[in-house]
Amino acid sequence: MANPDYTLLRGAPEAVAANKVLKNTYLLLAATLGFSALTAMLSMALHMPPMVYMGAVLVSMVLGIFVLPKTANSSAGIGVIFLITGLLGFGLGAILSIYLALPHGPETVAMAFGGTAAIFLGLSGYALTTRRDFSFLGGFVFAGMMVLLIAMLANLFFAIPALSLAISAAMILLMSAMILWDTSRIARGEETNYIMATYSIYLSIFNLFISLLQLLGILGDD
Repeated sequence: MANPDYTLLRGAPEAVAANKVLKNTYLLLAATLGFSALTAMLSMALHMPPMVYMGAVLVSMVLGIFVLPKTANSSAGIGVIFLITGLLGFGLGAILSIYLALPHGPETVAMAFGGTAAIFLGLSGYALTTRRDFSFLGGFVFAGMMVLLIAMLANLFFAIPALSLAISAAMILLMSAMILWDTSRIARGEETNYIMATYSIYLSIFNLFISLLQLLGILGDD
């Protein structure tokens, strides 16, 4: 028969380690989001063209796939993730400039910011409070992203407003599932690298905001 006291003692270091990763993740996440906001404001001040967004996304993808995983276990990883999030923020600034110039643009941007914050805080709080295992969402997110990628490619050729609406709504659902999945993995001690955890959650928040912005823009005829 297992000794309950031994089980609790054995689990204590794991819980401490998980809490440390969680704390470091949210601290780094807050710092990268703040840095992205600064680079976005710089981009808007410089009146960067929309093509900057695509360039920033492509470069950040290359860095995230090929560079960040190799540096995530060293201090260099912090510099890389700030570079990635700074680039994404700079690209986002070019998109925000377009929306802010529209008749209902400021309201749309404000609602997208508020909606993103509410969804992230609500889902993260739920995952941390319940401590449920959301690992089953991994397969759902992967399959959903494959379907979504095909739909996005198709929409490049057909440019159907209804399909754009569906893509944005689906992306919001998938990124919400990703936030639950990532937060659960950190809280349960399954993710031990706070730099990679920050990167994953940041991308979910970034894509969630972009999708909400597009959805609200379409619904508001912008």
